[in-house]
Amino acid sequence: MPLILLIIALVALKYFEVWKFADLSWWWISGVMVAAFIWFELLEPLLGLDKRKAHNVDEQRRKDRVKKAFDDMKKRK
Repeated sequence: MPLILLIIALVALKYFEVWKFADLSWWWISGVMVAAFIWFELLEPLLGLDKRKAHNVDEQRRKDRVKKAFDDMKKRK
């Protein structure tokens, strides 16, 4: 996510010609975009980071479901 925010900031600064970013070449900005694409489409799945995030969400959902079931059982007694 920080990489996407960096791209948005660079594009906005270049477009509105702010400070030294006015002289920045669009090739640098597109290079950052290519790096983001490579990270999100190739490296993250290769390293399993996308699956780890999904697994953590599923694990938290399971824990919440178990806790709710035990709380409901305590209320019945």
